[in-house]
Amino acid sequence: MTAYRFCRSDDITLLGDALNRCWLPYFPDEPPVTPTAFKRSIRDLQVWSSSCMVAFSGSDPIGVLIGAKRPSGTLIHKIAVHPDHRRQGHGHHLLASLGSKLAILGPPRMIAEVPETLSAACELFNASGYVQETLLTDYVLQREENDGREVTEMSDDRGGRFVIPVTIDDLAANGLLEEAHPQLCWKRSVETLTAMKNDIAGLAVASDERIEAYLLYYMKHEVNPEESKEANSLPNNAPTAEILSLRAFVEHSGVYLQQLLARLFAQGIGTLRFQKVHSEEISKECLERLGFRAATVHRLYAVKAQPV
Repeated sequence: MTAYRFCRSDDITLLGDALNRCWLPYFPDEPPVTPTAFKRSIRDLQVWSSSCMVAFSGSDPIGVLIGAKRPSGTLIHKIAVHPDHRRQGHGHHLLASLGSKLAILGPPRMIAEVPETLSAACELFNASGYVQETLLTDYVLQREENDGREVTEMSDDRGGRFVIPVTIDDLAANGLLEEAHPQLCWKRSVETLTAMKNDIAGLAVASDERIEAYLLYYMKHEVNPEESKEANSLPNNAPTAEILSLRAFVEHSGVYLQQLLARLFAQGIGTLRFQKVHSEEISKECLERLGFRAATVHRLYAVKAQPV
């Protein structure tokens, strides 16, 4: 007989074990979840143990749901059922149970960002009443695609404009962080950027009066096999960086964004990844002009929580 239960703040080890048992069989190249890694997801993504569930067969976890909660809604960060227990309704029960709880306690909006390649997950959310709101696209830019672009020194003055280091606190102090477009994925929202600010680096094009464009990024220390293949094709196994925000506030801003990207490549980075980009955040045409190519597409699903 299957038992389901919501978790508590002292269930971090249980949740890590459940993810390693139920999630990793589908993603064997990912590192096992440790208590430290799970606590980091609590800090960065606002994962709430009380919005997480585990399904048991006896004492063995056979299903897990990881929920992250903010005032705007709840993200189904991960959901997985052990391969030996699929097609028995466990995934649907986990989603329905969390929805019933949130219908009472709120917030009622529930979302999931699901790669199109995970057809079984897409089927689960469709069957559970979730509606696809939009698509989010991953983009990739490699150094070899950026060859020939001009790279200027940090002190270069272009019409009274300079490329300078910038931090999350700098952007917040200038009233720019909260101006981020609302159509952002969960991982690159203002809440995540603020939580991760000590791990994030940034560059900006600035005049004497204002910041006119900026780029925020962090260095990736773990890559999947496909990323490794790309990195190994570049000189000295060049590292990968993930772009967290890429914004401009002036017309004809492509030159400024190109200048910021070129500065990253000048630091020895081989591959830039810009994940789950909404078309209203920055257009596909703009990114293609900058040299990015589209990769994985994610479906953004949403539903209003309902009691069972």
